[in-house]
Amino acid sequence: MTTGQAGGAQPPHPEAARVTDPAATPTSRRADKDKPETTTSKHETDTNKTKTSTDKSETDTGKTKTDTDTDTDKPENSTGDGASPTGDGSPADKDATDTAEKDERDPFTSFAPAPEPVPTRAGRVARAVGRFLAHEWTLAVLGSLALAVAMTWPTLRYPRYTLPQDYWDPSLQAWQMAWTGHALLTDPGRLLHSNAFFPERWSFVFSDTLLGYAPAGMIGSGPEAALLRYNIMFVLAHALATFGAYALARQLGAGRIGAAVAGVTYTYAPWLLAQAGHLHVVSNGGIPLALAMLARGHGWSLRHGYRPEKRRVRWVYAGWLVAAWQLSLGFGIGLPFAYVLAGIGLVATITWVLRRWVVRPVRRPFGRRLFTADAVGGLIFAAVGLLLALPYFTVAKLHPQAERTLDDLAWYSPPATGFLTAPAESRVWGDLHEGARSTLPWHPEMTLLPGYVLYALALGGLFFSVWRVRHRLLLLAGVVVSMVLAMGTEFFDGRFTLVPLFEHVPGWNGLRTPGRLMLWATLLLGLLAAGSVSAFASRVRKISAARIPSWPNPWLRLATLLPLLLVTVEGLNRTPHPVVPVQPEAMRTVDGPLLVLPSDQSHDQPVMLWSTTRFQDIVNGGSGFTPTLLEDVREVTTAFPDQASVEYLRTLGVRNVLIPRDLVAGTPLEISIDAPVDGLGITREEIGDVVVYRL
Repeated sequence: MTTGQAGGAQPPHPEAARVTDPAATPTSRRADKDKPETTTSKHETDTNKTKTSTDKSETDTGKTKTDTDTDTDKPENSTGDGASPTGDGSPADKDATDTAEKDERDPFTSFAPAPEPVPTRAGRVARAVGRFLAHEWTLAVLGSLALAVAMTWPTLRYPRYTLPQDYWDPSLQAWQMAWTGHALLTDPGRLLHSNAFFPERWSFVFSDTLLGYAPAGMIGSGPEAALLRYNIMFVLAHALATFGAYALARQLGAGRIGAAVAGVTYTYAPWLLAQAGHLHVVSNGGIPLALAMLARGHGWSLRHGYRPEKRRVRWVYAGWLVAAWQLSLGFGIGLPFAYVLAGIGLVATITWVLRRWVVRPVRRPFGRRLFTADAVGGLIFAAVGLLLALPYFTVAKLHPQAERTLDDLAWYSPPATGFLTAPAESRVWGDLHEGARSTLPWHPEMTLLPGYVLYALALGGLFFSVWRVRHRLLLLAGVVVSMVLAMGTEFFDGRFTLVPLFEHVPGWNGLRTPGRLMLWATLLLGLLAAGSVSAFASRVRKISAARIPSWPNPWLRLATLLPLLLVTVEGLNRTPHPVVPVQPEAMRTVDGPLLVLPSDQSHDQPVMLWSTTRFQDIVNGGSGFTPTLLEDVREVTTAFPDQASVEYLRTLGVRNVLIPRDLVAGTPLEISIDAPVDGLGITREEIGDVVVYRL
């Protein structure tokens, strides 16, 4: 027995000696890195902690190392020789060693989820586009457009040849859009002095101008382009009305389905089908859209009240600009809207004063920026209104017959039965209400049914709604006031309602069709209906949440869509789309000033449309009134061609007279069109089916 074996001592194991080696394996070092090593000196341990992974001898003892350098960047491997596995100490080897050490140090890292891949630029773009397309407002816009195309069909079936309802007033309005674009591109100073009604001035403001559609009028020329433009704007006007009412209901606090009901009823109420030939009446979407923007900008909703943290000044400016644009489409709809805005502004001012000094003294309760936005926006709106109104005052002064009278108002005032009667254009109620329409003096402006489904939903909204009780009562009061005003002189002769407005309030004496005020009753009824439908949808969600699993019954889901389906069906139309008379070839070649005979309101409006190729001056014209000069022309030319009519037209500056043969049947011109012109100093020729007289 050797001395080393005395006392039971065992010879040192080779593995035990390796523990003290500075080049020990990473596993051994991790197990012992937090305690002093027993077989090495403290100096060796400190030196090992400061060595680099490539050269142990070139260590700067004054250099500060990070924890990572100390614990993971040491040149250790299982061979114990202090060199990297490849022997070159490359960064790749260091990364591999670091990863291996981390995995061994934390065995649960293998169960961690894989890192999310970094998307490419194309992926990010696709994701952003997907989010945009799935956004509520994108879907609302696309849904409004699709619904407008379907509900106005077949407007876009032959858009270059047909017009909705008839080709009289729509021809006039197609000409108006074409003229604004032509004038702004060629001679803006002549905008208000159109080529029609020659030699009258201010002829463009003889009726509502649709000036807000001027940008569309800059595209294309000629009658076919004018018809296409009109039909496109007709469909877009319906889409804007649906989207605007939807946005207003959502801003006030209605749910999505309830807001959709409000949008559909506002746009496709049966009574509006009778207005399909009046683009300035159908173009009402700016009203609810401007109100929605202003409410959003002020942080106010019907359901949640005033929330200062929700204020957005840019929406206030946008709301006032949209309101000004709506006013530029015509005063027939825009004037009541202006007074509604004025009333809202008055209420807001009183509220501001009370909050500022009386009820609860608050320094700038609405904010200085918001107050400035309202002041600037209100001034812009007022300036636009004043600039648009001044030419009408001039026309009223030059043409006293253009002013409306109480007799005109009484003629167009609908009785109370009109609120239950649908126009002939209604697919659902048109035939059923034929007898009721026969009792109305002028049923196109007196069939004011907003929809029986809408009546039912609004009535339910008085008792079951997301709106507070006081708000329901205010909406009901607004409906009643609107309907009373829409009756004109039929409600106690209008002595306490519309007649005082007609006689004393600026602008109201220019409105002769009070039934169009039904637009406001329809909007308020739609908001009442939106409240009830939203409450019903909310109740369905609560019932569904109580189910296991939490998922609505298919019948419950269908029930929430039933009100929307019913109001859509009730708005279906059977509006005729007649083919517009084709432009004669002579209108493309003969210079003006010219007169097309026979001349009357129904014939002259298509003539205005025919002139959109060259916009030569024409004596013909159709509007809300007939100037005295045009009445004289029509009377004098009944026997044309004769000496008196030729001399009279020469004094006006007329150079050519056109008589289409297909228009003279049943008129005195049917005989005189072939009369000799010897001795009159004029010539006659035929261009196609038109006889042209050159004076």
